Amino acid sequence: MDQNFDFSIVDAALSQHKCEQSAIIAILQQIQERYHYLPKEIFPYISKKIGMSEAKIYSVATFYENFSLEPKGKYVFKVCDGTACHVRKSIPILERLRSDLGLDGEKITTDDLMFTVETVSCLGACGLAPALTVNDKVHPAMTPEKASSLVKKLKEAENNA
Repeated sequence: MDQNFDFSIVDAALSQHKCEQSAIIAILQQIQERYHYLPKEIFPYISKKIGMSEAKIYSVATFYENFSLEPKGKYVFKVCDGTACHVRKSIPILERLRSDLGLDGEKITTDDLMFTVETVSCLGACGLAPALTVNDKVHPAMTPEKASSLVKKLKEAENNA
């Protein structure tokens, strides 16, 4: 176990859910909300605290698509490529975001861990197509230009913070 890892976030999640095995999804969600992914160090730690095997915790973390074992950015863009969005040209939006942020299909997160760009099969916002979300906030009727503007605004907000 990494001695330099700060387990206070993990301890808070465990405490809030009374170290209940039945709350493993809620515990993992709370941890991911803070770190934007599930660090490898948490698995043996949680295993000892709640008496559940690391393998079982890992299987929960890998079963649900919302959990990530890879670091993600502070701002997670999810570009819809479902039928409605695709036919309304979501791919040029994805390509613009990747270009603006220096990403591609393999590298989805910027080195500074500020931005992650992913594709999803459907956001459930077909009437707003093409759509994308940033940290689960829907941005409808997107264009490549609007996507670039959104990135620029987020970068400016970070620089002024």
